[in-house]
Amino acid sequence: MRKKIISKGGHKEAHSLIIAVLLLLATAAHAQEEFIADGRAFVDLLVNKKFATAVEQFDTTMKTALPEPKLQETWTSVLTQVGPFKQAGAARVETRGAFTVVIITCDFQKAALDVSVVFDQQKRVAGLFFAPAKKAVDYAPPAYVKPDAFREKETSVGTGEWALPATLTIPVGAGPFPAVVLVHGSGPNDRDETIGPNKPFKDLAGGLASKGIAVLRYEKRTKQYPAKLMALPNLTAKEEVVDDVLAAVELLRKTEGIDAKRIFVLGHSLGGMLVPRIGRLDANIAGLISLAGATRALEDVIPEQLTYIFALDGTVSPEEQKQLDEAKEQAAKVKALTPEAATSGTLIFGVPASYWLDLRGYDPAETAKGLKQPLLILQGERDYQVTMEDFKRWNAALAGRRNVTLKLYPGLNHLFVAGTNRSTPLEYDQPGHVDEHVIDDIASWIKKH
Repeated sequence: MRKKIISKGGHKEAHSLIIAVLLLLATAAHAQEEFIADGRAFVDLLVNKKFATAVEQFDTTMKTALPEPKLQETWTSVLTQVGPFKQAGAARVETRGAFTVVIITCDFQKAALDVSVVFDQQKRVAGLFFAPAKKAVDYAPPAYVKPDAFREKETSVGTGEWALPATLTIPVGAGPFPAVVLVHGSGPNDRDETIGPNKPFKDLAGGLASKGIAVLRYEKRTKQYPAKLMALPNLTAKEEVVDDVLAAVELLRKTEGIDAKRIFVLGHSLGGMLVPRIGRLDANIAGLISLAGATRALEDVIPEQLTYIFALDGTVSPEEQKQLDEAKEQAAKVKALTPEAATSGTLIFGVPASYWLDLRGYDPAETAKGLKQPLLILQGERDYQVTMEDFKRWNAALAGRRNVTLKLYPGLNHLFVAGTNRSTPLEYDQPGHVDEHVIDDIASWIKKH
């Protein structure tokens, strides 16, 4: 079947709606369930031919591009190609920049389709996609992973109400081995930090364990307990990330076969931004590794990412400009927050005011400057989410430190996967692996410390 795409700009290519995960927590909330319910309700409107009601939910651009007669024609065309609708199946949510995409796999008489309903920040429908249902992509380990060199065992990070399922990847042999705790980026990540068909943390675990380094990775709290976490009255990065990292370090210190004096923390994206704070809280961590860690305020980074993505096709539509303006307004609200707002329940970018206030004044590069632990800072030059501007700030703050190593990888994106030309959100839909040079450099650095 030929892929049918209805996008908010009409003349735009699909990538204008397929936006990479930004540095925020919106999808961590129980709002995911609400979005899924809204997505299913919208599909029900199509199935029941309530096209006028469906159009009422469109944003301005969609109402122009896909008025009621055109929407009816589109749905009729889909049914002509795949036969009558049978049932709606599994649904999932993806955050793509300022948009939330609900993807519902629907069975028709002749085929299964993924129906993607794109919601903007006001829960208006900003896009509608019909595509053949994607089959699950089996993970194939990269060549540098040597399965015979390590074993994996299930464990748990933390105790009580926040206990998290975890996997310890440990080299074959008596040890004791140096070990690394992997710290996720923002959002409801699993232990592999799965993004589309990519599993960068699984790559890191297998690659480093193949070189004699144990790795502990775990389900992030925002994935395991999203509703309970977002119900906390004063949520901060401490509850989202830091507490679990410190618990993971303590677990490794008590684990047989692990060298308790050589436990390292590796953070990616938001995790990379927070490793200096983690290092300050536990001075006995042997070393800190930041992969694509932002050094600037998140509220400044978000509009910058949107600007980049919206301009990829050479033009910025009125609807995209509106989304960008709204993001800038949200960023200004973050800047204007007062300490009293911490308990107000106000949400900005889908995150409580307490979260933004906790990060205010936190400068990762300057914090790292005051640490005694060795640091390894890695950056992909093609990364548009955390950019060369952040890498330059790391470099400026840490210049002259003998126990700091900074390395730039010209061909790598935010996931440290190789590519060519400008990086785009569509890259994250293509299977790839963390580049072997990154694995080698991390392993060599750890073995020196």
